Amino acid sequence: MAGGVGSRFWPFSRTKCPKQFLDFFGTGRTLLQMTFDRFKSLVPTENVLVVTNMMYKDLVMEQLPCLSASQILLEPTRRNTAPCIAYAINRIKSVNPNANIVVAPSDHLILDETTFVETIRTGLDFVEKNDSLLTLGMTPTRPETGYGYIQMSDGDTNLRKVKAFTEKPNLEMAKLFLESGEFLWNSGIFLWNVRAIDAAFRKYLPEMAAKFDMGKNVFNTDKEVAFIEEMFPSCQNISIDYGIMEKASNVYVLCADFGWSDLGNWCSLYELSEKDQNGNVALKCNTAFYDSKDNVIALSDGKLAVISDLNGYIVAEAGNALLICKRDNEQAIRQYVNDAQVRFDGKYN
Repeated sequence: MAGGVGSRFWPFSRTKCPKQFLDFFGTGRTLLQMTFDRFKSLVPTENVLVVTNMMYKDLVMEQLPCLSASQILLEPTRRNTAPCIAYAINRIKSVNPNANIVVAPSDHLILDETTFVETIRTGLDFVEKNDSLLTLGMTPTRPETGYGYIQMSDGDTNLRKVKAFTEKPNLEMAKLFLESGEFLWNSGIFLWNVRAIDAAFRKYLPEMAAKFDMGKNVFNTDKEVAFIEEMFPSCQNISIDYGIMEKASNVYVLCADFGWSDLGNWCSLYELSEKDQNGNVALKCNTAFYDSKDNVIALSDGKLAVISDLNGYIVAEAGNALLICKRDNEQAIRQYVNDAQVRFDGKYN
């Protein structure tokens, strides 16, 4: 899934080139390319599908030239993850109705890729043998308020039935989740077979399933694009979590720990980055810190930032925009972007 705009990483992430197409760490590979790389040993290249917005077609083809144009599924408008996944499921079903599927966001960071591959293999083995919906849950390491949580049933194995999904909690609730040992971070990575997810769409999102059924004979043909362009905008705007996962009774979670982050905001990037002795992080720029601590500084390549008497701030500059805000207030960045769009007629999006 590669269609998001990543507004919480503004001003680095912009509408024309959102975060999944950026090289945050100076490795020479973007988040999308890193996601593709880690699946190389799991999925043949010809079986990879990228679902993205129409405006990002050229970016995807540029960054993943090994894919054919038919492997890039283009959404004419954003409708959240349920329609995105429904599109991919119907394309896959037209080719192989017995397929086993992994759904992965394109903008996550995985530090231990060996363990990641082993975990995915375990999950694929489970969904091949069971008509169940499987999600990966990350062992929490801190009382994080920026992630959704999964409550798992009692047991002594890494694969358990899901009791409940919980949205992003406040700090006190997050601390209780961590102390209980019953909760995992919701990674947004899903595994299932075609039968199980197709049945789930028909039961919990029947109107959406019916819309895609209207094109059951056009998927993987030259009529597919026209059908999607006409039908897709009328799909309900809903996430797969709200639409199916929180309602279904056959949902399981595989507990995992492979150094995961959804890189949802500047603070998650700060947590993962190398820090100096005063807790400062510098990304893709040169810095000189004076009496400053716990900051994250991100400027255009090669620029110098001189930071004096600043504690706990985000300073990020890219293109024609500069952001300076407290790290504690970074959840408001999306609002800042919306305000700038209105005030300056989209000039800085």
